[in-house]
Amino acid sequence: MKDKLNITIRIANLPPMRILISPEEEEVVRKAQKNVNLLWERWSERFTENTPGEVLGMVAYRFAQMFYTAEARMNELETTINDLEKALDNVLLESGSES
Repeated sequence: MKDKLNITIRIANLPPMRILISPEEEEVVRKAQKNVNLLWERWSERFTENTPGEVLGMVAYRFAQMFYTAEARMNELETTINDLEKALDNVLLESGSES
């Protein structure tokens, strides 16, 4: 089995790009390509007064915004899970000392 795949992706109206990825990454890469292009096409039709580069910048900003929002929520969730684990540990320790 190959360690890396050499695939071609196309984003917006840019020339095709060759990238080297692991086979496990291909699904995510293809999904990202599809969704970036979908939003770029929609916004290109909607924001006709903007250049293709400006629209692509807007798309990049939107995906960055979604990434950092998801990252913040993940951090909040991790904090909540850690707090719950500590509380559960305390309950278990207290119930164990009552025996």
